[in-house]
Amino acid sequence: MKSVRVCLLAAAACVLSAAASMPALAITVKEVKSPGGVTAYLAEDHSTPIIAITFGFRGGSALDPVAKLGLSGFVTSLLDEGAGDLDSFNFQSALEDRAIQLRFSADDDMIRGAFVTTTPNAPKAYELMHLALTKPRFDAEPVERIRRQIQVGIASRAENPGRIARKTLMEAVFAGHPYAREDDGTLETLAAITTEDLRTWVKSRFARDRLLVSASGDITPADLGKVMDMLFGDLPKTTGLDVRLPKAVAPAKGQTIRVEKNLPQSIVSIAQRGLLRSDPDWYVATVVDYIFGGGSFASRLMTEVREKRGLAYSVSTSLAPYEAGALMFGSVGTRADQAETSLALMRDEWKKMRDTGPTQKEVDEAKEYLTGAWPLRFTSTGSIAEILMAVQRDNLGIDYIDKRNSLIQAVTLEDARRVANRLYDPDGLTVVIVGPTPKAVAKPPAKSGG
Repeated sequence: MKSVRVCLLAAAACVLSAAASMPALAITVKEVKSPGGVTAYLAEDHSTPIIAITFGFRGGSALDPVAKLGLSGFVTSLLDEGAGDLDSFNFQSALEDRAIQLRFSADDDMIRGAFVTTTPNAPKAYELMHLALTKPRFDAEPVERIRRQIQVGIASRAENPGRIARKTLMEAVFAGHPYAREDDGTLETLAAITTEDLRTWVKSRFARDRLLVSASGDITPADLGKVMDMLFGDLPKTTGLDVRLPKAVAPAKGQTIRVEKNLPQSIVSIAQRGLLRSDPDWYVATVVDYIFGGGSFASRLMTEVREKRGLAYSVSTSLAPYEAGALMFGSVGTRADQAETSLALMRDEWKKMRDTGPTQKEVDEAKEYLTGAWPLRFTSTGSIAEILMAVQRDNLGIDYIDKRNSLIQAVTLEDARRVANRLYDPDGLTVVIVGPTPKAVAKPPAKSGG
């Protein structure tokens, strides 16, 4: 068993003021290996009688067959709808009666499961989770009910401007790649999924060679080892599934795509090539993105587009590292007659960040916020387990929680300007505008003083 002492010297008030601080939060992260060979990260804490276990299987919805898009999301929505001898009503009642929180989900790269329980109810929680993983029922009533719910959601989102913008953008930047497809499928692909498809999916996706586990709360390493073997010991060591995806690379040359909709507001979605989570410049890029558009009201884009000019009600950027590729996203929501002006201003700011980078003051303030806000992510037993899962998924090391803030603090102005020049590519922006087609493209107004 490996162990590392984690001291998060922090203060919520540090986000607002460098002078204010909170008491240190200490977390011990341990690597636990079960008798059966399952490995987990554990943050043990007996101060409250709560246990959280989060797990994931590498390989997500991007592996769904084209003719059965939405299969992963369909299955994960059904795993708590009856298992073993318990039908949907009795399974859900068993959870509710004991206040057990259990959930499954799927994203492009991973299938996830998690539960939170009080210590007295933990044995029942383990039993229910094990049944859901190994003996899901897929009875006709819940299958058709969940199918209808997903289809209703697909239909209701079909005219959502934000959804249209995101879908169009992903199809443009990752054309032909599984990442460009709709995670939740279409009305037709959902209708084509059979109960046998659901059962086959479970048999192929749940295997110990792709399993990651994290836990936090009122459980010892010895007990966690026993629980892991109870939960996952029945799963096959491997199913032979190849979860590797082809490399996803956004085009070097951007384009502008207009989707005409008669709306009072326009949604503008932007993407360009980004950085993988494993990139050595990741932490520098995190600081620079906070300065540019990721820092909400503290960001340049919010200041220039909304605060100074009142052009938009929302504007932001984010880094999006997928397993097989990476993007940098941007978005702005604005009145239809201001969309072109907002976009032009964003392009100008994109170029300015590439050419001159941030200032020393911006770098210092970004680092202060990002390090000060870090402890606020550890707000619950469940959130700690989720963070430990991300640490394993991204191969960050058992000491990551301890060293993360030092990685942010190490970012220099020289680093930030170098990475800004490397990352920001105004000529590589793919832009999708959903809204009325403009009669003319407006130019950004002259900047106000101050």
